[in-house]
Amino acid sequence: VVCLVAYHIFFMLFVWSYWKTIFTLPMNPSKEFHLSYSDKESLEREPRGESQQEVLRRAAKDLPIYTRTMSGAIRYCDRCHLVKPDRCHHCSVCDKCILKMDHHCPWVNNCVGFSNYKFFLLFLAYSLLYCLFIAATDLQYFIKFWTNGLPDTQAKFHIMFLFFAAAMFSVSLSSLFGYHCWLVSKNKSTLEVFRAPIFRHRTDKNGFSLGFSKNLRQVFGDEKKYWLLPVFSSLGDGCSFPTCLVNQDPEQASTPGGLNSASKNESHLFPAKPLRDSQSHLLTDTPSWSETSAQAEKGKVGKK
Repeated sequence: VVCLVAYHIFFMLFVWSYWKTIFTLPMNPSKEFHLSYSDKESLEREPRGESQQEVLRRAAKDLPIYTRTMSGAIRYCDRCHLVKPDRCHHCSVCDKCILKMDHHCPWVNNCVGFSNYKFFLLFLAYSLLYCLFIAATDLQYFIKFWTNGLPDTQAKFHIMFLFFAAAMFSVSLSSLFGYHCWLVSKNKSTLEVFRAPIFRHRTDKNGFSLGFSKNLRQVFGDEKKYWLLPVFSSLGDGCSFPTCLVNQDPEQASTPGGLNSASKNESHLFPAKPLRDSQSHLLTDTPSWSETSAQAEKGKVGKK
């Protein structure tokens, strides 16, 4: 009875997360990232180069965008005619720009991105537990198969096949699940591992990492009761992401916390452009870099 109950729990969670991974539509950039009709016309009229970049910079000046291309240009999608949000990439299979795209998975026939990344992780976790449970409960009969302890019927070959299938899937799933757990802990996507995001100041492979706890909450949400269930609880809207590694942009006068820069040459470890409310609290849970630095400086002056 215990084995049957455990089996059906693992099976239902596996099917539920697999279903959500497959049928959750990938999220696309919102309308604010699409070029207006006049901007499209201007972009088509201008020759390629700095003049086009000037049009894109004008269109993106109020958008929460920190990443650039390798040449330092605004990331623009020619097929979707939009300014790409941070961590957004164009999927050649779906022929769409996908928010926080990780990869296009043929096993689920869907893009894995912001809208279903949590479901994909839970699918890997529950499929691994499902296979491990089957291999563990089948092990004693698998041993009896080789010691001639089973009745001599065709059913004993099903025992052997079941164990081999569950064990092989367990090995492959454990490596894939472990890899994606590492990605979550570092707040990276598979695409960002192969090509680190490029910010205005420099390339930084850990540019979006806020520490293990906040990285985990960005994917699974603030409420722990939803972490193990295939229900959407990720923070943000997929268009803007907090980062502690972006220098103050001298073109922007304000910051999300209402802090003003003392000097245009001074570096700050918080974004200059506004974040969405559901993401910005990840930066304000702890004292900001500038506040802690100021306190440290006051302490040094006091000691002197």
